[in-house]
Amino acid sequence: MAEHGEWNQKRAALSDVTAKSEYGVSRDFIIDGIEAGRLEYRDGAIWGNPYIRLLRSQLEKYITEKLGEGCLVRVKGQAELRMIKKEISDLRKKLSALHDRKAILEQMSETQKAQ
Repeated sequence: MAEHGEWNQKRAALSDVTAKSEYGVSRDFIIDGIEAGRLEYRDGAIWGNPYIRLLRSQLEKYITEKLGEGCLVRVKGQAELRMIKKEISDLRKKLSALHDRKAILEQMSETQKAQ
């Protein structure tokens, strides 16, 4: 099913926990797909906690088949929106810190000019 090396590509594989947060699917939904032969998987464990690794392309295809194209588009849009909001928040924090540093440097420059 999977192309050679697809498991090693960046963002090509994801865990069942990540699938739940990104796509809103349950572990039972994933296990049903595995049992039906629609999803390839690999077992993994981090610090003794087991998880299932899946291929993102197969999971998206399975979600489309079971829940419809609209569901996948909606969920992916929500995930992208969350990422954008987080990035905007991070940039605002960084910009605020830069404005504060700029004010300090300008104040230092003004005091040195006065002397």
